[in-house]
Formats: sequence, structure tokens, C-alpha cells
Amino acid sequence: MTLPTRLCGASCQAFAQHPGYRRMFAPGHLTLGVFLPLRFYQGDSEVLRGQARLVREIDRQGFAGVWVRDVPLYDPTFGDAGQVFAPFTYLAFLAAHTERIALATGSAIFSLRHPIDLAKAAASVDQLSGGRLVMGIASGDRPGEFPAYGLEHSQRGERFAQAVSDFRQLLQTGRRALHSPLGSISDAELLPKPVSGSIPLLVTGTSRQTPQWIAEHADGWLTFPEATHNSDGPRRLGQKIAQWRSAISDGGFRPHVTNEWLDLVADPDHPRTPLQGGYVLRTGRKGLIELLSQWQREGVNHAALGIQFCTRPAAEVVQELAEEVLPLFPSQAGPVPRRSDW
Repeated sequence: MTLPTRLCGASCQAFAQHPGYRRMFAPGHLTLGVFLPLRFYQGDSEVLRGQARLVREIDRQGFAGVWVRDVPLYDPTFGDAGQVFAPFTYLAFLAAHTERIALATGSAIFSLRHPIDLAKAAASVDQLSGGRLVMGIASGDRPGEFPAYGLEHSQRGERFAQAVSDFRQLLQTGRRALHSPLGSISDAELLPKPVSGSIPLLVTGTSRQTPQWIAEHADGWLTFPEATHNSDGPRRLGQKIAQWRSAISDGGFRPHVTNEWLDLVADPDHPRTPLQGGYVLRTGRKGLIELLSQWQREGVNHAALGIQFCTRPAAEVVQELAEEVLPLFPSQAGPVPRRSDW
């Protein structure tokens, strides 16, 4: 398949007026976000009650972003149920409950959904939030979801690349014709448009693409963090980031994002200890600050922290992060989200 050429500007200038992007990202700086849900679904959605209230507090305290996952179907054999709520629906709900915080997907599965539906939902959330949507995007890693959509799991990489191209074309201003293997449009226009003209797309992992494709097409890169209990993991991550950035043809800034699932304990001196095969990090806040500082030195620009595994109450953990960690990694100022009386 021959894909259309990339249509949006690759450098940070393309998002100079994007409130969400600018709040999260700046060269040489690391900001903090929080992954939702704050507690895992374990058979009862009541565990999510009061979460929006805490998200309002996370916004008020000045975190850079709040992240929701995209898991269409709950497969208990695979793992957790993700956010439970549909990601764009929930982000629209959170947009009405927050003011400044960036709203991020981590990650929207582009290979499962039609680009018209993705573009319509994304642009709607962006408008309703005043321009705060930042999208992590992926090709999908749960094989059982693909036959449910009538799709071949083996074709997810090809569908992902085409959906990215179609998505970007759909967000352009004016009526247009679009002809791709995913559908054809003649002299029609998708509404609404994003507040600042475009929506940042951060590619997750490889998404079944080549390193050169990611360097050319991604507005940022979201990857797993490597090991987090010692300095070796951050160094390896830094090497990957440097290699990716060296392949960016125009040399412009692209942000890197990583994440970690935490069990943040009350003892600030508790050493960084890997749990569940390294999937979760148990640590006190001093160990977390050390990790975040290492990431910042290695070129990470945003850390999305999941606190679902914390044994302490979510509100207590959020408060400690806000008081003791966030001041060291403050959010960027950037443009104020556009106020609209919808």
C-alpha cells in the first residue's frame, strides 16, 4: 500500500498554540501526569465512584495531564479492564470538570476504529475542552479484540498507518475528497475542527511501524520505561530516545513520554523495589524523585504515573505527589484553553 505523505507539521511549532501539548511538553523538561483509573475494576464499577472529584483536585494542584486507556472489551485472561468508560466519552465528561489539565489517551487504538469516527470524537473532545486533547495512539495488543471487530490481527500495522494518514486529512479545513483502503469521501467535510488546527499524535511503541516511519510521522513517542529500580533502565531508555531523535529529519523537538505503575509507600526512604516482574515499582517518594530526575536527564518529557497498585488511599497518594514531587517537575505555562459557551 502506498500511503499519502505526512500532512501536519512535525516540529513543535505546529503545536505552539495547542494548550494541551504546551502544558505537557518543553525541551529539556519533564512534567507529570496521572493515569486513570485511580483504582482497578475488579468486578464492580463502584470502585470508580468519586474519581472525577479527585481528577478535579489533580487539575487544581497543577499536574500536566490526565490519561485514559482504550480497552473496548474486558478480557480477564489478558489483565485489567482499563478505564472501563469509553475513552472519548469519559474525556468529554472530564473536560466539563476541569480547567487546565491536558486530556490524553494512552492509547487510542487506531487499527480497530474507522478514522472518521476517531477524528469526529477527537475533534469534539478537543473543542469541548478548549484545545486540551493530546493523543497517544497504538495499533493494539489484545488479539481477541480484532475478530470482535471483524478485523485481522495480522493487518493491524497496515491499518494503523492508513488510519493515521486519513485522520490527519479529515482534520484539515474545507471540503475534500479522500480515497483510501478504509473508505472514500467526495466533496465533504468533517466537523468540528480542533481548536488550534491539529491534534498531537504520540505513537506508542512501534505500533508495527519501522523506526524511520515513527521518526517521520509521529508528533511524539510513548514507550515503556525499561527497568525503573536502578539507573541501568533509564540509561537504556535514554539511548533509545537519542537514537529516535537522531532520525528526525528536520531536527525539530518531539516529546518523549513514558509511564510507570507505582506502589508509593508512606516511608519516603523506601528503596525502589520491582514487583510483579518489574511491571510495578514500589518506592518511597525520594526514590521516585530520583527516577524522575534520571528520566529528565535522559530526555523524557512527561511521566504518566499510575497509582492503581498503591495500597494507600488514592487521595493520600495524589496529595503527596502534589506537595512533594510536582514542585520539582512543574507543568508548563502555555496558552490558556479557549473558553467557549457551548
